[in-house]
Amino acid sequence: MATRPSHFEENLLCPVCRDIFRDPVLLLCSHSFCWACLNQYWELSGSQICPVCRTDFCMDRPPCNRALKNLCEIFLQERSKTASAEPELFCSAHGEKLQLFCVEDEHLVCSVCVTDDMHVKHTFRPVDEAAVALKEVFKTSLKPLQEKHKLLKLEKLICNQRVKHIKNQAEQTEAHIKKEFEQLRQFLRDEEAARKTALKEEEEQKRKLLEEQMIRINSELSSLVERIRITEEEIETDNISFLSQCTSPCPEKLPEVLINVAKHLGNLKFSVWQKMKSAAQYIPVVLDPNTAHPCLHLSDNLSDVRFGQWSQQALDYSDKGEGYTSVLGSEGFSSGTHYYWDVEVGDNTTWALGVISESAIRTRDNLPSSGLWRLGFHNGAYGQGLSGEFLSPLAVKQKVQRVRVQLDWDGGRVSFFNALTNTHLHTFTHAFSEKVFPYFCNVKLMEKVNRVFFSIGLL
Repeated sequence: MATRPSHFEENLLCPVCRDIFRDPVLLLCSHSFCWACLNQYWELSGSQICPVCRTDFCMDRPPCNRALKNLCEIFLQERSKTASAEPELFCSAHGEKLQLFCVEDEHLVCSVCVTDDMHVKHTFRPVDEAAVALKEVFKTSLKPLQEKHKLLKLEKLICNQRVKHIKNQAEQTEAHIKKEFEQLRQFLRDEEAARKTALKEEEEQKRKLLEEQMIRINSELSSLVERIRITEEEIETDNISFLSQCTSPCPEKLPEVLINVAKHLGNLKFSVWQKMKSAAQYIPVVLDPNTAHPCLHLSDNLSDVRFGQWSQQALDYSDKGEGYTSVLGSEGFSSGTHYYWDVEVGDNTTWALGVISESAIRTRDNLPSSGLWRLGFHNGAYGQGLSGEFLSPLAVKQKVQRVRVQLDWDGGRVSFFNALTNTHLHTFTHAFSEKVFPYFCNVKLMEKVNRVFFSIGLL
């Protein structure tokens, strides 16, 4: 759609180029033209005639139309001021109003731009129509951007929470490490003190023996002078009398009074290490706190778990496994024939344990329909199952206080035993193809707060 110039502006347009006069000249017929336009027209036509009225003239250069030139300069200056105040309204090339939108080039154009070679075969739309259409496009693209912005803000919030969480985890773990090593150092200090005490006691015992020996020796020394005199007199007697009365002196043997250094220093480090080893408990399955339900609280050595209040420090609960209050072992198994661990369930009223496949460890809102082999106790009855939803009844004659879970990954078997009586309870068979993890679960959320319901002990 072309923009119609005003009546005043129409009078300032060259009839040849239809643009504002530049260096206008006046012919005798009173028609004015840009000198460049008129000169080019004369050269092309081969004669000096008026492009409008066709009147023939004989002149090299018509006089300048100064009045018209001044009017054009004033008009261009005023329009330039308006265009600088509103740069989007006028074409920088032609000074025309920008009322069309080039679809191909995606920018505003004026009515003169439409005829340019650079816009040949281009599609033009009115500004309002193009703006509405483009706004709809932007609105359509804005929605996913807003959704992404929302997700990024949520992700940023989660990242900030994770920073605080891992800082708290690191501080707690450092405190536990410090505590464990302090216990080891205390053990060594106690062992050192005990051995020093034993050495001091032996030293004191040997010292007392020597003191008693010194007293005896001093007593004997005081009587030796008299004995020496008597012996000298006996030596002076005749031989028969001497031989009949003398006895050979038999000095008493001194008791063993040296410190038994070999007993105190022999294999000292090995002896202490053996004693330390017997005092340290080995845990066959270490629980992973990052997989624990927020209501489950693990012991410092990660072998006991208690049910309690919801932990405010728990993060990413939805990524920690199936839908019950469970926790997993920290290490999985993808080969081997003889893994087993004991679980002290005690008098707990609701529990389940076994192994779970790596692919079944999904969000807690989606209970695994497979990949979970477990034995459990609920509502006073025992059961076994292959999923996270139901347990099939299992006949158990004697109440189980301690359960042994035995995994033969290569052989494809998961077996359960009463660890106290070595009674077989149940065996699952499956051709394992992925890593499985020890699984421990307390189904009932209403268990007594801080009640120990699992304790993993030595095999």
